[in-house]
Parts: sequence; C-alpha cells; structure tokens
Amino acid sequence: MAYRREEFAFNEWYHCYTRSIDKNVVFETEQDYERFLQALYICNGNRTIRRGAMYSPSHERLLSLPRGNPLVSIGAYCLMPNHFHLLLQEITDGGISTFMQKLGTSFSMYFNVKRQHVGNVFIKPFRSKRIDDDAYLQYVVQYIHLNPAELFEREWKSGYVRNIGSLEQKLKTYRYSSLPDYEGAKRPENSILDADAMSMFEKRPALRDTLIGAAEYYADLPL
Repeated sequence: MAYRREEFAFNEWYHCYTRSIDKNVVFETEQDYERFLQALYICNGNRTIRRGAMYSPSHERLLSLPRGNPLVSIGAYCLMPNHFHLLLQEITDGGISTFMQKLGTSFSMYFNVKRQHVGNVFIKPFRSKRIDDDAYLQYVVQYIHLNPAELFEREWKSGYVRNIGSLEQKLKTYRYSSLPDYEGAKRPENSILDADAMSMFEKRPALRDTLIGAAEYYADLPL
C-alpha cells in the first residue's frame, strides 16, 4: 500500500479499506487471518518488533508485546476473504498513512513468501472516507461489522435475509471482526482496539436496525 499524499485531519475518524488485486482470495486459512490480526496490533506502535527474532511466538503473545505509543486509534475492523475494512482515528502526525504502510508491508512480506508471489497484494493506495458526523460514526461501526453478512446471507444487500436471528449470531461470533469484542468476548484480539474509542460507541445501533442502511452505504462505496 502506497503512502498517501493527502493529509488526514487530527482527531478525525476515517473508514479505510482496500481489496486484493484482481479480487483474488488473500485470506484462505486461519493462519492468514491471524497473521493480519497480529499485524494490526504490532504495526500500530512506534516501537519496532522483530518477530523473526522470536522462536515460534504464539498468537496470544504477539498480541501482547510492548509496541510503544500507538500511531492510530482503531475503533473497528473486519477482514473478508479478499478485502478488509478499518475504522481509524488520526492521533499522531501522519499516523494513518504510516500505520497503513507498515500494515501492508508486513502482510505482503508474509504472503509473498508463503505463496511464492511477487509484487503487491492489495490495491494501492488504500481508499478512505472521512466520517465527520458523530451520529453517523455510530452507524459506520456497525456497517463495518456487517460485512461478513454476505458470507452467510448472499442476498442481504438486496433486503432479503432468511433468518435474521441466525445471521446476528453468526456475525457476533465471526472471529475476524471486532464485533465479538464489542459483545464482551474475552480474547487476545481485545488488544487491537482502543478501549477509550470503544466506550464512544456504546450507543451504536442494533445490527438488525442497520442492515438496510449498510446495504445503501456500501452501494455508494467504491472498492
């Protein structure tokens, strides 16, 4: 992912996202997903962590290593087979750009070695949408969490859901988004999110109440 020349406004929130080149599946295995989750944590700090110098570090350990001061505040995230979504707040000068550059480099190095691939993995530069309305920000958190709905209900963006209760339960237990953290799950990934930011989103709307709005939101969001 390339460095973006435009400046991100301090203390403002942005929906940042990108997809793989040619929409190829990037996250195929649990290891692939966990590697990216680890990068979300490790890359969000001003301290260099050389994971190659550690002997078989566990997922739990990597998500608890001292990483220095964070570059951004992470309010929500979701990983899908060929793309990802992040809700980021600029809390340091150039924080979002630096974080996204580190994140892309970290995962691409892993991916290229594992798949014997050469070149970029994700489209660059990443896309971003500034969220400058506090009330709307609450919805965007849930919009991001609703992404996996298409894995369980292919027609949800058309307004058709066979079993809303079943869909909600599947979303709340989807390992590769931050929704389980908001639902109170105790897991290593808790460290990825900014606890103070999470408290800001306690009044976020219910998942089922945002299904229609989410479909409209993503219809206008180029990927």
